[in-house]
Amino acid sequence: MTNDIIILPLVIHLFFSIVLMFFWRQVNIQKIVSVVGNFVALVLAIWIFIGVYSQGILVVESGNWPAPFGIVFVGDMLAVTLVLLTAIAGFAVSIFSTISVIKARLRFGYFSVFHFLLLGLNGAFLTGDVFNLYVWFEIIIISSFVLISIGGEKNQLEGAVKYFALNFFASMIFLTALGVLYGLVGTLNMADIALKIKDVDNTTLVEISAVLFLVGFGIKSAIFPLYFWLPASYHTPPSAVSAIFAGLLTKVGVYALIRIFTLIYGGDAFLSTLLLALAIMTIFSGGVGAIIQNNIKKVFMYFIICHIGFMIGGLALYTEIALAGVIFYLIHDIVIKTNLFLISGVIYRIKSTTNMKKLGGLYANYPKLSLLMAIPLFSLVGIPPLSGFWPKISLILASFNAQEYWFFAALIFGSLITLIVIAKLWSEVFWKNQPKIKFPKKFIYFDQLRMGQKLTFIFPIAFLTFVTLYIGFGAEHIQQVSQRIATELMNNDSYINAVFKR
Repeated sequence: MTNDIIILPLVIHLFFSIVLMFFWRQVNIQKIVSVVGNFVALVLAIWIFIGVYSQGILVVESGNWPAPFGIVFVGDMLAVTLVLLTAIAGFAVSIFSTISVIKARLRFGYFSVFHFLLLGLNGAFLTGDVFNLYVWFEIIIISSFVLISIGGEKNQLEGAVKYFALNFFASMIFLTALGVLYGLVGTLNMADIALKIKDVDNTTLVEISAVLFLVGFGIKSAIFPLYFWLPASYHTPPSAVSAIFAGLLTKVGVYALIRIFTLIYGGDAFLSTLLLALAIMTIFSGGVGAIIQNNIKKVFMYFIICHIGFMIGGLALYTEIALAGVIFYLIHDIVIKTNLFLISGVIYRIKSTTNMKKLGGLYANYPKLSLLMAIPLFSLVGIPPLSGFWPKISLILASFNAQEYWFFAALIFGSLITLIVIAKLWSEVFWKNQPKIKFPKKFIYFDQLRMGQKLTFIFPIAFLTFVTLYIGFGAEHIQQVSQRIATELMNNDSYINAVFKR
């Protein structure tokens, strides 16, 4: 296997994004091309993951310029794992989009922009250059802004403005942090920065740059108190768009925090304390927000915030077992959050609402579909042996080992709130009788769809549920991957040596 293979996910999505532009008004062809493109990307991501797992870190030098003079792409275990998860989520959402997104929106280049978004995500995960990371972030913001506003409805545009404004502000802070960091070390290659920052005498400026990165990435990953844009925007677009946003967009911010604070700042004591305090408040605020909501989508949005706190807290502890828990939880969370928003889309198609007060009787009318939906819902809670249970063991053990009992209490609080809210959601949506309300007549309900259309709605949920079950029942394999990534993050010599070909 050659090193060049790691840039193929970028090439694939760029290629299909361009091809789709030639079928701008031919919606049915767009659907087929997009699903095929995402399937190819999934197969390729599996191949790359297996290659890196067996051979080690792969590095590509753009234009054959050696590091640190040229831009490099680095396929370490963390990067290729996230590329694989992006491919899994992208494949599921592309299929769901073919049936859930109306043709009027598809005609405005939905699938082309969707592939461009996946291009940006893969680029952010694979780049080894911190300025290039900023460029990929801008591609993500532009693509996601188009997806969140496509259709032009009032609530969409309002959510899009809030989303873009806060993320644009985050990008400005990110760029400022880059300027400070470049002024200190004179390089933008991440591996080179990791070597040179140790020799910088001005520790105050180093910590200022770190705080700026924390604020910039903190907005993107929706940590306390920078999360207010998320519940104001993620519920406004179609469920397919909300699903890819929930699964991946906040996680790219978490990835950036993990990469920067392990490779460059190396567990700085001040930053660890600050991160831990923010993580505890993020868990608390997200949990409280979830418990007072009646809309399914908004409940899931606040759980995004709450569970981001789990990962940020594990990063703050900065031990190998804690980082293994963070990576395991990241893997679990991407799949689960994507699936939950697809589930909300199916519930909306069945009942024309996602308001829990107006829902009910789902289990009585759709028992098999309800049981399918129960798996990701209770995996979110972390009921053993489902996927959400195993990473919490690592995080709880790490908090005890570090004697960080406030974080332990926050983990228990977040888990308890998740259990209470999901139990309430299950009771309100699935078990109680359907309240007598007037449903809109001009709406295509799930029961009115042909069997093939119903299966197109259900297959992505079943596919992601299968992945979730594998994560839970095959936890040993996921733990091995997470442990290996954690080891690489704690001992970044292998990353640096791979970049400089030592």
